[in-house]
Amino acid sequence: MKAVIFDLDNTLFDHTASATYAIRTWIPELGGTPSEELVAQWFVIEDRHYERWLAGELTHQGQRRARLRDFLPVLGHPVPPTDAELDQLFTGYLRHYRGSWTAFPDARPALEVARGNGWRIGVLTNGSTTQQNAKLAAIGLAELVDVVSTSESLGVSKPAPEAYLRTCEALGTEPADTLMIGDNLELDVVAARAVGLAARHLDRPAGITLLQLL
Repeated sequence: MKAVIFDLDNTLFDHTASATYAIRTWIPELGGTPSEELVAQWFVIEDRHYERWLAGELTHQGQRRARLRDFLPVLGHPVPPTDAELDQLFTGYLRHYRGSWTAFPDARPALEVARGNGWRIGVLTNGSTTQQNAKLAAIGLAELVDVVSTSESLGVSKPAPEAYLRTCEALGTEPADTLMIGDNLELDVVAARAVGLAARHLDRPAGITLLQLL
């Protein structure tokens, strides 16, 4: 093996914990009371509109506005009539989200093991270039990563074959010499193997850690 490609959200970066903290601390600012049901609904809405962004149906900012248009009525909060007001409201959530960004405890040790093996290190993520790079910097991993490929920068998202192949090309390695690791079985394992990469599933609920997969 000559390189390893990691997924970012819920692989190196704990998106679920950060988003949960953010929604729970933001809801009271909107006059609501946090609950498990509201948090679960937020993630359902987030997934729905994020997929629309990846499909090219919405801009990145547009999917944020769509999330608010769906979520605010659930909360019993009026929906602002203009995009500018929606954008301003969303900054409240972002403030809490960005303030709670954190890496999983095994993330840096795993990247250090990969670096110690002499491997090139990539990140392949379905996300916006600015935000995903900001996450890597904030959680202290940016200096260990050689290549960051985002769906925005590539113009395609996982599971498109080009996403994996272009990332290998950027790393200067052949797919057969490259390992992909991520939490999503379909996007990070099945699709990566289909184009010739080795791939391993990070199943955190089953107790699997990054270090066990290297």
